[in-house]
Amino acid sequence: MAERVHRDVTASGVRLRVAEEGEGPPILMLHGLLVDHTTWDGVASVLRNDFKVVAPDLPGFGESEKPPPQRFPYGVDTFVEAVADLYAGLDLGRVAVVGHGLGGAVALTLAARHPELVDRLALVDILCHQPSRDLRRRAVLLPLLGGLFFKQLLDRRMFHSFFRDAMLSSGARTPSSRLDHYYDMLNTPAARGSALATIRATGDTRPVVAQVARIQSETLVVWGRADRVYPAGLGHRLAREIHGAGFELLDAGHCPQEECPDRLASVLGRFLRAERPSLL
Repeated sequence: MAERVHRDVTASGVRLRVAEEGEGPPILMLHGLLVDHTTWDGVASVLRNDFKVVAPDLPGFGESEKPPPQRFPYGVDTFVEAVADLYAGLDLGRVAVVGHGLGGAVALTLAARHPELVDRLALVDILCHQPSRDLRRRAVLLPLLGGLFFKQLLDRRMFHSFFRDAMLSSGARTPSSRLDHYYDMLNTPAARGSALATIRATGDTRPVVAQVARIQSETLVVWGRADRVYPAGLGHRLAREIHGAGFELLDAGHCPQEECPDRLASVLGRFLRAERPSLL
């Protein structure tokens, strides 16, 4: 079994850090906002027994290059083209793609625009249909005050509190060391600038919604029952709108890969091994 290796690959003119582990049919796993490829660690430790797990840090996140927005206009469209370009650098053919949150929006749009690249598609609590914005979302989108808060005032304690309150279900036990890692990856001017540009560029999700009807890949939608970012009803809606999609509801918040990685890996494994998902 291949141990985890990291390498840098240039895609769309941006250096991306990519983690690879395991042997077998490749799976491309795309992370969400405020985290990096390590969010898949628990899931990958199970799937690596049967698959080769390929997990990049998206442009501007983790250990990937963080170009200024003037050079790389952060948003779903540019992430999609960077991921499509990454295929050549990784010598990937048509593979299964798994995406969470922002990475799920990228995966969905990739499958719609480049069906030749996506075999099976698994969407985990993804950015698609827009929920009502809470006070924190509205504050970050303010032109001046939002940038000041996100770039200068968001400290480690506030980040931990936000992550536990918004991203996880009540009572979930995620090690502080993981949240420290995510904060440390975010805690540079370039990383905060990239994240803020991405948040603002993805505030309008209608371009993602417009791609839903074009999905041809066999699809599984997975959602956390207690998701406080994108409520589970949005997952049900998305699964109904994708022809033939399966749907799985897990006892978790917005990040099942953090709360119940073994359970999520089991669900994904069954789907990726071509065992037919249950239909709505």
